[in-house]
Amino acid sequence: MSEDDIDDLVERVVDAFDFGTYEVEAYLALLDRGELTAGDIASVTDVPQPRVYDTVRSLEDRGLVEIRESRPMRVVARKPEQAFADQQQLFEEMVAKLDARYDAPAKTAEAVSVVRSRGTIQRYFGEVIEAADYELTLSVTPGLLDRFEDDLAAAVDRDVRTTLLMTPAAHAPDPAEYDYDHVATQARARRGVVTPVLAVADGEFSVYATQDALREEDDNYAVIFNRSALGFLVLGFFRTVLWTTTEHLSESDPDQSFPRRYASVRRCVDDTAGVRADLYATVSGREVLTGDPCEVQGRVADTRSSADEEVATLFLETDDGQVTVGGRVAAYEDIEAHEIRVNIGSPPPL
Repeated sequence: MSEDDIDDLVERVVDAFDFGTYEVEAYLALLDRGELTAGDIASVTDVPQPRVYDTVRSLEDRGLVEIRESRPMRVVARKPEQAFADQQQLFEEMVAKLDARYDAPAKTAEAVSVVRSRGTIQRYFGEVIEAADYELTLSVTPGLLDRFEDDLAAAVDRDVRTTLLMTPAAHAPDPAEYDYDHVATQARARRGVVTPVLAVADGEFSVYATQDALREEDDNYAVIFNRSALGFLVLGFFRTVLWTTTEHLSESDPDQSFPRRYASVRRCVDDTAGVRADLYATVSGREVLTGDPCEVQGRVADTRSSADEEVATLFLETDDGQVTVGGRVAAYEDIEAHEIRVNIGSPPPL
């Protein structure tokens, strides 16, 4: 069996046993009681009534329950020995193949990779969220929000500025009932099911997938940029295409403490434009004309941004004169910024 085949087998096993909290609760309740209606499931579990039908349909797709289309609809648990027969066979096959690779040396992760398993895609979402040090950008479904709510709350608690887009908007939790400030600095929603799901940590580590990839496998896939400079492509797409066509859900009061770190010039400009203090910045990046790595420091003399989110510029007064700073693949500015640190009174160290 080739390495790709083994990887696919492991992903299939992970996906087969990857149950959400609601699926687990509903399935265990059905095992205990044998047969329940949708209303019964909502009554004896913590599964919200609007999520019951999606939950039992997911269990049916996995072969764990049978749905009897009566009035009301009734759900019956299948015998576990039969329901998990395929998963058991997959698991035993995986263990046998992995045992042969037990002594294989560890390999470094590729900068860019493609994955197809729903479970692996979700695992990468968790890794991106956990990896964020100062900026986190996400487009997620309500199901992903449920799954990673605690991880997002932990990111907010460690002062990671989190931009959250919910899709589809029709299924996003009502801001009157859900505390978005608990999981995000800003939250918006976008209509329709064609919006991709993605996560970007600090402008580098990112995952990008279609919503279909979370529901089925077939020809669907996700692209992972693992500590790659290409992660800015995902972030740029989010800022210019997705974020500009959304509706407001929530925005917490901006953090006025310094120093701060940014991967995005746009976010830096948005945050500092209204600050009434002498701001200084240290920028690590490349010279636009030569591509040479550089580091510049100076007082923030001005900031400018276009309404269409396409251009954002930081103007620094340095010892060598004024320097303009743009984002990745900058064209109009002197410096392409990879990381920006801002402080009051003096330039912060990188």
